[in-house]
Amino acid sequence: MELELDQAKLYFNVKGNKSNPPLVLWHGAGCSSRMWDVVIEELQRDFYSITFDIRGAGRSVNYSQDKASYTFKRYSEDLNKILDYLDIEKFHLWSMAWGTRAAIAYSSMYPDRVISAVFSDASIGHADVEAQKSGLKEALKEQEKLGIARYEMPQGWNEHLDAESARLSLGAASLFDLNKAFKKISFPFLIMTGDYDPNLTSSRDMINNSDEGELRVLENVGHGSVLQRPDLTLENFLDWHGK
Repeated sequence: MELELDQAKLYFNVKGNKSNPPLVLWHGAGCSSRMWDVVIEELQRDFYSITFDIRGAGRSVNYSQDKASYTFKRYSEDLNKILDYLDIEKFHLWSMAWGTRAAIAYSSMYPDRVISAVFSDASIGHADVEAQKSGLKEALKEQEKLGIARYEMPQGWNEHLDAESARLSLGAASLFDLNKAFKKISFPFLIMTGDYDPNLTSSRDMINNSDEGELRVLENVGHGSVLQRPDLTLENFLDWHGK
């Protein structure tokens, strides 16, 4: 589905019965909404799931060449337009990695719309990309030792109509005060981060500074947990929701 705006065209998709609780899925850096393809088939049994590509990434288009149009504020406004189009007022949220940064920003601006959130691979500190890559390699080695089969990436999980626009879209994280934003969250949330993901340090700090959150550490899992272990992340997501 597509929603045409003045300066953007937003791509989104829905799965499941609309009578089920709404669930918004926010994709990670370099990803498109297709990253959720493996888990969404199971999610649609209990949720009305909404996936979307932020403007400039995946199949969404940003007509503006202005870098100022790539902000968490603008992405949040875009999501609200999708939700309003679907007549959804409140919803549950699941995000991964960079998408968790965006989701935290959204939650600080529109806390009354979020019922609960699951923040995968959460960090509001400096993103150490090299450490993330290194940790992922080590996690995959451990999984291989344990005989855990590697999942194939969903088709189109990192495909974009405009590669340069997709790259520019990631700059939004450096323009937002995530520490201040995180302190505004008052709804129930779960953080689940792999033990081989360097983001775990920030995840623990976030939980230690919150009265609302719960932390689950995923064993032998690196950065990009939903893509890497969709089975384990889905199991924990549903367990936390009591499904």
